[in-house]
Amino acid sequence: MAAGGWELLDVVDAVLGYEDEEGWDCRDDGTLARLLDIAGSAYRVDEDGDGLEQRIPPAVRDAVSRTVADAEAEPGAGSAAEHLSTAWQAAYGLHPDPVRAYSEAIKAVECAAHSVIQPNHDRATLGTMLGEIGNARAKFTTALSTPPSGDPIAPMEAMMRALWDGQTTRHGKKTPTVSETLEAARAGVHLAATLVQWFTSGAVARKP
Repeated sequence: MAAGGWELLDVVDAVLGYEDEEGWDCRDDGTLARLLDIAGSAYRVDEDGDGLEQRIPPAVRDAVSRTVADAEAEPGAGSAAEHLSTAWQAAYGLHPDPVRAYSEAIKAVECAAHSVIQPNHDRATLGTMLGEIGNARAKFTTALSTPPSGDPIAPMEAMMRALWDGQTTRHGKKTPTVSETLEAARAGVHLAATLVQWFTSGAVARKP
């Protein structure tokens, strides 16, 4: 009751996430969400009602939420929905974790793209998928309209490459490891959301 400032936010976040052994929890019923909206708070109750997250434009948040729901309903997407949701929470939660957000964003794309790019490769990664695209791009098609002289796969490949190459903590080396910045992690999450949507909706497909 006496907490204030960041300490109060931590308390609220912890209470929202509380669940006892019998499954009773303290998820928000909408009351706190309305109060935060009315107050113009920089934070809002997350979609699950079990924590706080930074407030961003509703259209952006809703688009990602829709992608998570679509991925959840697509059996071929594996755990893409879970990874994308975790990436979002790590990027926009009360205490952001950029390294985890970026890592989970890549996993989300790997899950969504696996059945399309390398369905027979049990240990496929975003890196091996990029290799497959580079070696056999004629196997794939996209819903994007492309001029006869254009490359319909190039936009997808460029986004996957940007996400893959942008991860600075993937491997260790003799020089100090540089963690992903929060800005990079958030950009990666939104890039991943677009790619997950493309793969789960069939906008990117393997030719028969």
